[in-house]
Amino acid sequence: MRCLILAVACLLPTVSLAAGPVKVDAKDYSCAQLAQIIRQSKKVYVRLGFGGRNFRYPPAQCGPGDKLSTASLRDGTGRQCLLDYACVNDPMSMYNY
Repeated sequence: MRCLILAVACLLPTVSLAAGPVKVDAKDYSCAQLAQIIRQSKKVYVRLGFGGRNFRYPPAQCGPGDKLSTASLRDGTGRQCLLDYACVNDPMSMYNY
């Protein structure tokens, strides 16, 4: 019984880390809703027209080869949003050579 509890306790963090980003379409939400989704989900891929951007919260958790940046996008109502926790490709990173 102890081994089962220990195994479950060890596997729980790996399940949460293995979860992929939540995919969201920017035109379906307002700026405030997008910010709230990113804060709650921690990893979000926001679709912006043909492409998209990855957002991570808290902002210091970008992956290797990425850098923290601000992203400007339009929400569903046409308002311009400025989100300050976008992870974008860093061309100067040693991981991208």
